[in-house]
Amino acid sequence: MSHGMTTATAPLVQRVFQALSAMEFRSGEQVASSLQVTRAAVWKAVEQLRELQVPLEAVANRGYRLGPGYAALEPAEILQSLAPVCRQRIATFETMWSLPSTNDYLLGLSPPAPGKLHVALAECQTAGRGRRGRAWIAPPGGSICLSFGWTFAELPPDIASLALAMGVCTQRAIAESGIAAVRLKWPNDLVTADGKLAGILLELRAEASGPAYVVVGMGINAVLPADELAAIAATGTRAVDLQSLVDGTTTINRNRLIAAILRECVAGLLAFEAQGFAACRGAWLELDALRGRQVNVQRGNEIVRGLARGIDSHGQLLLETPDGVIACSSGDVSVRPAGN
Repeated sequence: MSHGMTTATAPLVQRVFQALSAMEFRSGEQVASSLQVTRAAVWKAVEQLRELQVPLEAVANRGYRLGPGYAALEPAEILQSLAPVCRQRIATFETMWSLPSTNDYLLGLSPPAPGKLHVALAECQTAGRGRRGRAWIAPPGGSICLSFGWTFAELPPDIASLALAMGVCTQRAIAESGIAAVRLKWPNDLVTADGKLAGILLELRAEASGPAYVVVGMGINAVLPADELAAIAATGTRAVDLQSLVDGTTTINRNRLIAAILRECVAGLLAFEAQGFAACRGAWLELDALRGRQVNVQRGNEIVRGLARGIDSHGQLLLETPDGVIACSSGDVSVRPAGN
């Protein structure tokens, strides 16, 4: 397995972020000494973190402390949390400070061998995107920006439904961490009653026949300050974060959650390879956030209103309209509950 950037070659702003803690104050002198840089360099990096909207507390004679729940990605902790059978499937595992898009990064790599995985994580994304080109806001430490690439020896017939299958796997991993309120909103969102928690974006590179390289990207709100939630709301989306879904004594551990997501998604990819979408359609229907609700479906310039009736065997949304039940594919449709 190949790894990404080492600590020694990482940008100073990343190294300072990794050296800080939400649990205790660390003085500029301590951080400077541990990183073998000047206190002025540490101060400059702290200012960069503030510009990136990382919540930081500074107290004279005590130093700096990260906001509650904030902690750096730790590749070693993620990999050690994986069972050996899962770890052996990872061909490359890279954790970077900043990328325009983790999906674009993996799409630029040569595909892994069938049955193997490329994994890319970024503390912050500058051009992350959701479905239909929407922006995904991700400040350092506050989100999970994860993409993984997988090669199918042959293009599965139900490949368009893979994003739904990965939604089921991600929900399972989140539920393992004690958060049971998450549901799936067709075609690619994880939501609660209070708003959107995560989105999944699937991108495909394949020929008409032969191997298919699929990159699955996910952005998950882990712990976001109020102003970031307001910024997301300004884009037209109500958002929630994982930290708001646990009790006040619990802190979300992004590294352990990422390991759980990778474990569930590898199992899900293998099941999809063997059985297609049938392997998880039942589980998806149980988590359907729209079933039985009036929804608006946008198709180009046309809006269709109807009652959501689950999904068919191909992962298409079934919509009950005055003209009968129609099936909507995920390629050209956006869905919002009626009234939004």
